[in-house]
Amino acid sequence: MTSDILAERTLGDFLSEHPGELVRTGSPHFVCTGLPAHWRSNKTLPVGFKVVALGEVMDGTIVTVRAGNDENYCAELRNCTAVMKNQVAKFNDLRFVGRSGRGE
Repeated sequence: MTSDILAERTLGDFLSEHPGELVRTGSPHFVCTGLPAHWRSNKTLPVGFKVVALGEVMDGTIVTVRAGNDENYCAELRNCTAVMKNQVAKFNDLRFVGRSGRGE
């Protein structure tokens, strides 16, 4: 995807092409699959987790995700590293371990 084409596409347009599947992140250059509001610790997520780059990211780039909330700023995650391929990093079996900080 060239920078000119990327400039024409807005984040909102991209998200509307994938309704309910992808959500915004803290960066305007990345979107990811949504997470359940609450999930038991050390259980596999109901859907595979992926991060999609809206700009150019070289294949083979290592991607690490972090999660947390106001109570626990850095949850303990298992399988939180993936490799970027075709602008997508797919995380196999991403798990929140112990008190993840995702829920009450």
